[in-house]
Amino acid sequence: MPGVDVEAVTAIDVHTHAEVSSHGHQSLDDSLHDASSAYFGTDKAHRRPTLEELAAHYRERNMAAVVFPVDTESTTGLPAVPNDEVAKAAADNPDVLIPFASIDPAKGRLGAREARRLVTECGVKGFKFHPNLQEFFPNDRSAYVLYEALEELGAIALFHTGQTGIGAGAPGGGGIRLKYSNPLYVDDVAADFPGMPIILAHPSFPWQDEALSVAVHKPQVHIDLSGWSPRYFPPQLVRYANSLLQDRVLFGSDYPVISPDRWLADFAELDIKPEVRPKILKHNAARLLGLTGGEGGA
Repeated sequence: MPGVDVEAVTAIDVHTHAEVSSHGHQSLDDSLHDASSAYFGTDKAHRRPTLEELAAHYRERNMAAVVFPVDTESTTGLPAVPNDEVAKAAADNPDVLIPFASIDPAKGRLGAREARRLVTECGVKGFKFHPNLQEFFPNDRSAYVLYEALEELGAIALFHTGQTGIGAGAPGGGGIRLKYSNPLYVDDVAADFPGMPIILAHPSFPWQDEALSVAVHKPQVHIDLSGWSPRYFPPQLVRYANSLLQDRVLFGSDYPVISPDRWLADFAELDIKPEVRPKILKHNAARLLGLTGGEGGA
């Protein structure tokens, strides 16, 4: 089957979550799920979409979406939505879904071997890391064996940065520590793995300037705008998106906690140059993901 038709879709969302497996289990326990729902203003009873429902959601909107699970088995004891399940859903819906995987760096060489299989056999294009939930600093040398595999494979590394809505408002933040997600730790990774494309996910509150500095200095580093309504973007992020980083800033929603409809409606009100807007919404992602038709800017 053909893949994403870059010329036909209106946008490419580089940040959506696979949170429900085909067996119905969710990747977060109820307390963290409820805290996240309260933080993002969603109904805590809201049913998270299956992968097929996620595909239908984006197809209805004529958009494509990068989708991934988050592997936190070593810290939470809960299984993630299987990477193979995400890859299969993307293979079944290649017009709208682009598969990323997640491997906890704690899995070491076993994780590196699994990453190679997922890329070469399942078509996975990148890997999601969540330092807060996986409890590691991105520049911890124990993670380097996994990064070595990703660089060799040409896969993208996407790191959660900044404050997380997971555990926000729960007693003690649900035990989740924010220190791991300072994007400056990713600067070491970018320096040591110059052939590995990197995405810094989210406006990186309270380290927005650090994220901008890393992205300006390291040409393989991109920033996705997920997890926040654009109406709350820091002014320096908007300024750099309009100028020095206009070719490396990406649309991301954080669906299902933030819908693409809400994000795009608020983005329409943001002071973004007309020639930059289509780059952020589609063309930068198409180029990064190796999709056809991603070179233009209009």
